[in-house]
Amino acid sequence: MEFETDTQREVYEKIEPWMKELFGIFVKKREDTPYFGVSIGSAYVHVGVQPFEDDRVAITSRAYVVTDVEIEPQLMEFLLRENDKVRFGAFGLDKDLDVFFEHSIEGTTCDFDGLKNAILAVGYTADQYDDQIVDRWGGKRAAIEKV
Repeated sequence: MEFETDTQREVYEKIEPWMKELFGIFVKKREDTPYFGVSIGSAYVHVGVQPFEDDRVAITSRAYVVTDVEIEPQLMEFLLRENDKVRFGAFGLDKDLDVFFEHSIEGTTCDFDGLKNAILAVGYTADQYDDQIVDRWGGKRAAIEKV
């Protein structure tokens, strides 16, 4: 795996044992890019280590919530209003118009509990909302890995 910066490599190597400690054999590692993945309930959380600015790194936890859903104003209003309620993270749409929930933390200052809380918040939130959105607006739960 190639890293864009030394800081990215250092943060990735710092959190790798934490991921194993938190999720054991259930954590998956991508070999081509600095990402991990783990299932939490019906959600699959992608955890990426990405550089930004000069020598800083973000650890982003993203879980896809619903795919193949018709994007309509009522759904968008619902997601925006729910963003106001959640403490960590926010709902968004990717380029394919799939609904995801994501939260980022600064990687160089991240500690074990901060990483754990970020990943679990994303996983539990996606797990909580997937059925609710599918029941009201259709689509499919994004319970499988979306790369």
